[in-house]
Amino acid sequence: MKRFRFRSFHMYLLVILRIAIGWHFLYEGVSKLITPGWSAEGYLVNATGFLGPFFRSLAMEESTLAIVNFLNIWGLILVGLGLFVGLFTKWAQFGAIFLLAMYYLANPPFLGHTGVGFEGSYLFLSKDLFELLTLSVLSFFPTGMFLGLDGLLAQWRKGQFQKVNHQKEGAQSEAGGINLSAVKRREMVRHLATLPILGGFTWAVGAKMKGSSNEDKHLVDGLSGASIKKFEFKGIEQLEGELPKGIIKDRSFSKLILGGNLLSGWAHSRDLIYVSSLVRAYHTKDKIFNTFRMAEKCGVDTLLSHPVIVPVINEYWDKGYGNMQFISDLAGLDYDGTGSPTAKPFEEYKDLVKRAIDGGATAAYIQGETADYYINAGLIDEIHEVMDIVRNAGLPSGIGAHRIETIKRCVELGFERDFWMKTLHHHDYWSAKHPEWHDNMYCYRPDETISFMESLKEPWIAFKVLAAGALKPQEAFEYAFHNGADLLCVGMYDFQIVDDVNYALQALEKTKQRKRAWMA
Repeated sequence: MKRFRFRSFHMYLLVILRIAIGWHFLYEGVSKLITPGWSAEGYLVNATGFLGPFFRSLAMEESTLAIVNFLNIWGLILVGLGLFVGLFTKWAQFGAIFLLAMYYLANPPFLGHTGVGFEGSYLFLSKDLFELLTLSVLSFFPTGMFLGLDGLLAQWRKGQFQKVNHQKEGAQSEAGGINLSAVKRREMVRHLATLPILGGFTWAVGAKMKGSSNEDKHLVDGLSGASIKKFEFKGIEQLEGELPKGIIKDRSFSKLILGGNLLSGWAHSRDLIYVSSLVRAYHTKDKIFNTFRMAEKCGVDTLLSHPVIVPVINEYWDKGYGNMQFISDLAGLDYDGTGSPTAKPFEEYKDLVKRAIDGGATAAYIQGETADYYINAGLIDEIHEVMDIVRNAGLPSGIGAHRIETIKRCVELGFERDFWMKTLHHHDYWSAKHPEWHDNMYCYRPDETISFMESLKEPWIAFKVLAAGALKPQEAFEYAFHNGADLLCVGMYDFQIVDDVNYALQALEKTKQRKRAWMA
């Protein structure tokens, strides 16, 4: 059997492999460096495996997270440069192996919540592990000495860079110059061969940044256009100010409240039947935690949701992720197969109310559709009793409604209340014009709502202000605040929170003077 001989041709192949991995690391580092607001927070918060608690803890403190972000970005850049040009190659390889090991351990490629592996993973194996193994093999070969700045550095250390005596070729040289008879030109060129490639990388990154900037000028509004041409997830450093708070009874709540329908998988989507399933698939438990954390960082300190969220928000608190408050809607209806409501058995309803209170609710209210139904059905005593349970627990209690007739009737009946939840939006959107109701309207008489709510002295949390996504927030928020709402409850995806907080701040700035006095 012929014995295998390792030739320079094979070393060139290994050098190409080293440069390719260096390109990958350098690209990852530079792209993170030039991306406004990039953070490893989402990756860390979603960490799994036996080291998951450790990695998640790194995202808990701003100072620690800032250090992690700095080390990750510059670690990728320095490792990438080292591998690219073959400088301190061994150290660069070990640094790359360490980073890849951290990425692998933070999110091991095991089966996820969907029952399938994550992208780039193959059940215990992943692209991170493949690259780690490749670098481990490369570390046994002196690719930097063969082609890279390490080779030039080694020549210099051996004293082969000396001053040439120009008087006589081959004469004894003095230290401090380069003797081209000792270091051949072609060898020097070979060791410097990666620099033009690095220049090409720099040019490509610059061209991409310039192209993206030029492209941005010609794109439609990604939030209001029919198709999103470019997606930008804004970071908290792009916030325009601090979100003010309102007082309800003796509790403080942010002026913008995170609505919980989306987190629970409820989505008003007209005749698009797949949307609720899509929303549920998006909002995994970790995604909900990320949404809470993003909201809190933006000053949104309150969630409003059904008691079904209690186990999730309790886990969020128990793990020390944050202090998001929880206002519970108290829904007392059951629905048949056609979507028609009936009153929930009252003992069952009271159990739900107690579950919300025991689960840590900061305030609670009769859910809007429930109040509409109970008032229309004459279930007045049931409303009284539920509100007494909430009040006796020491919590602010309120009443919600989609219809202004419900609010008027509750005022006539003299219900003791600490706040109101009432829908508010105008009808200037195309689906509002349909002659029949098709999950397309939630405030049926906005002018009458505005007029009557003006006479009430309790704080008013307006909801459905976007008509379930049919209106632009920058317009809808101003409309709601200007026409009497004290706080807004808005369903928001994590990538919308920064924008929505900024829109709320802008709307509040424009509506310092309004007809209805501020009640919170």
